[in-house]
Amino acid sequence: MKADVLIIGGGIQGCATAYHLARRGVSVIVLEKDYVARHASGVNAGGVRLLGRDMAEVPLSKASMEMWQALSDELGHDTGFRRQGLINIAVDQADMDTLRTREAKMRAKGYSHERIISRDELRERLPHANPDCVGGVTSELDGYAIPYKATSAFRLAAECRGARIVEGEELLSLRRVGGSWLAQGSTTRFEADTVVNCAGAWADRIALMIGDNVPLSHAAPMLMITARMPHFAKPVVGAVSRQLSFKQFGNGTVLIGGGAKGFADRAAGRTRLDYAKLTAAARTTAEFFPIMRRAAINRMWAGLEAYMPDNLPVIGPAVNAARAFHAFGFSAHGFQMGPVVGQVMADLVMTGHSQFPLGAFRIDRYDRKVL
Repeated sequence: MKADVLIIGGGIQGCATAYHLARRGVSVIVLEKDYVARHASGVNAGGVRLLGRDMAEVPLSKASMEMWQALSDELGHDTGFRRQGLINIAVDQADMDTLRTREAKMRAKGYSHERIISRDELRERLPHANPDCVGGVTSELDGYAIPYKATSAFRLAAECRGARIVEGEELLSLRRVGGSWLAQGSTTRFEADTVVNCAGAWADRIALMIGDNVPLSHAAPMLMITARMPHFAKPVVGAVSRQLSFKQFGNGTVLIGGGAKGFADRAAGRTRLDYAKLTAAARTTAEFFPIMRRAAINRMWAGLEAYMPDNLPVIGPAVNAARAFHAFGFSAHGFQMGPVVGQVMADLVMTGHSQFPLGAFRIDRYDRKVL
């Protein structure tokens, strides 16, 4: 099979890249070893979050947030996006001091999307929050989407524009011969002018095939969802200094995250739950929202996620090969940036440039510099 661009990985980054390339008339093949949205892009918490981003990510995240507002209409398929706002709760004055320090840094950079809220406003917007909490910070554009729906929406929109999605085909080898990349899958050989590595928790292996080395690790962030409860929280909720993350859906169920990690078996593509950590996450949620003490957990799961040491992704060109690009290592907060990363990768493939500063995301940022 031949195409202009071969994308390795069928998560939201890979499918969004395929969409943005295909809509510009580029022939694209997406190669996925399992099925689209099988791993992190299909089983994450679905947070569409601008709040609390690393300063290096803010320009990308802001642009992506604007895209999310009308993304379902653009793609012609429902992403499940709901703009609900996000509030990170401050438990004490030390948290409020942290927020004021960050606010000063944000204002100095010209950013005003994060707004500190008082205890009274917190109680007004989240009346069931623990009354000992002293305030927080909000971003009104934030919300959530349904991960599998959103990734599938990009996949379907890309296919409508001619992209080919090949599932159940693992990449075994990749080499550059002349002006082309030759990729051998488990049953099929592929050829393309350009390759894009969006392989998530397996991206370091693909990077090595391309010629780049990267200190990628992987883990299994866990989630749990409750049976239906009376509605008590419209905004998505987090915390300034504690592991807290949850959202209540329209049907009353509550999705609880917070970053607790289970056991990841990358070789087998499987995860196992750590019930002690899940118990701790449930207790933290009940501390912040006593109403959650009556919640019944309905289901628990974990997904395989790629992490970089600085929790910033790799976005940009390969450094040791021509016509190769990377987008991976989003460290459990890449779902929201999927739309804009797809656009960025398409720009890089077609022009070699991006309108966004990408220096912080170089794949070689950990390489030892020779003096």
